[in-house]
Parts: sequence; structure tokens; C-alpha cells
Amino acid sequence: MVGGRAGFQYPRGVGSSLQLAVLTTGLGRLQSSAECVLSCSEEEMFGGQRTTKKYTGLLRSSRSLPGCLTQAHLPLLLLLISLGFFMLLVTTLVQVSRIRQSLQKETWDHQENPSQVDVSQKRTRSDLDEILQQLTWMNATLAGLCRPCPWKWELFQESCYFFSQTQNTWKESISACQNLRAQLVIINSTEEQKFLKSWNTRNNQRTWIGLSDHHNEGSWKWVDNTPLQLSFWKEGEPNNHGDEDCVELYSDGWNDNRCSTENFWICKKPSSPCPGP
Repeated sequence: MVGGRAGFQYPRGVGSSLQLAVLTTGLGRLQSSAECVLSCSEEEMFGGQRTTKKYTGLLRSSRSLPGCLTQAHLPLLLLLISLGFFMLLVTTLVQVSRIRQSLQKETWDHQENPSQVDVSQKRTRSDLDEILQQLTWMNATLAGLCRPCPWKWELFQESCYFFSQTQNTWKESISACQNLRAQLVIINSTEEQKFLKSWNTRNNQRTWIGLSDHHNEGSWKWVDNTPLQLSFWKEGEPNNHGDEDCVELYSDGWNDNRCSTENFWICKKPSSPCPGP
């Protein structure tokens, strides 16, 4: 029996099609719920400001996703999505197995009744088209679930940024970023400076960046030991007032400060590529 209650049998292929349709619909609803959770959590992280992301993935504007669940539901949702994909894959593999058996039967029947082969081949092609469409959908959905950055990181120009909610000294900030498999942020372009500055202005926080001259006074180097080339100092800075060897980001530019000062901090690391749909 392909599917259904005892004493009832679906026509050939209908049971599998219904199973695929039910699984596809369920996974679509689970994905929408996960989108909602992630969007609402992102909104909370930025103090209630709704933001629209410009990358492919689950994290999108929460304007179109009212009535979100809480972040606590996310692990369960992801587990259900994983189980749903597993069931969908098993159903697809069962279909492939049936098609293989059907092809073997067609080979045997061809010798006995060649006139029936064309009808059987059309049916097999239809089944193969259905499986191909399902695999295409699965690939596109998995691509949509991909996040180029870890949870609570921001994406900008193929890099991920983590904005701390706690304060550390400059050296402690370096260690904190290393623990996150990243480094204290290195600013390489005007666009990147504008991106970080907009976040800094929005939150009105001083933040450490990965620049200092504590090894050699006046010789500014990044945490990867590359020399400073492009700079965005505030007017009159750096002034080395009171042994200020580490650099913090202000809303209006860079300032040198004592490395023992506790500031917020920004980590940076490359984003992970997401597969295309």
C-alpha cells in the first residue's frame, strides 16, 4: 500500500505526492516562524530599531513579520526544520527506489509487451520531474536558511562584525575577539568607517578598534601588525595626552586613549559564503 488507511490505496504516485506536499507546506511554515524569531531578536538587539538586511538568509526586516515568537523557540524550530528535511529526503529516496524498480520492470516487460513501454516511460519521466522539482526546492530552502554571520553579528561587505555589550580594556578586548575566532576590528576603507561610525552614533558609545602605538610611540599599527595607512582621526588627535597608546572610535572620528580604559569593542571576521538557490 502506498499510503492511506487500511483497506484504501492511493493511485500510483499519489501517496508520495501528498506526503511531499504536506512536508513542503510544513517546512515552509517552520521557516517563516524561524524568520520571525530571528527578525524580532535582531530588533531587540538594536534597542527596538527595525533594520532591513541586504543579504540572503533568514534575517530580514521585521515589518512584514508581526506577532513574532521569542528567541527561546529558535532551537526547537531549527530541530523541527531538520527533522522535516530528513523526512523529506527519506520520502524522495523512496521515490527514487520505486523508479529504479519500475525501470527494471520496464526492461523485462519490453521483451513481452513492447506497446506498453511508452506509457510506462512517460509515467517514469513524470516521477523524475517531480523529484527534480522537490530537490530544487530543498536546495533553495537550505540556501535561504544560510546565515553568512553568526548569531548577533552584523554583515557588511563580506565581513561579520560583533558589537560588544560589555566593556573591557584594549588588551582584554583583543582576547575577547580571539575567543570569538575574530580580531579587534581593522578599518580598511572609508565605507567601513562610515558603517562603524553610524553604529557608534546610534548607540553613543566609545569603542576600541584594533589600532595602537604601544610598542613604538608614534608608530601606529593594527593588531595584525600592519602599519596604519588610511586614518580618520578627530581634529587635534592623536595627542598622546597622558600616555594614550590605544585608539577608540568616536562618533566624529578616532581618538587615542589609555589602553587601561574600559570601552566597548568591535570584533571582525570574514563572512561565510551561502550557496546560491
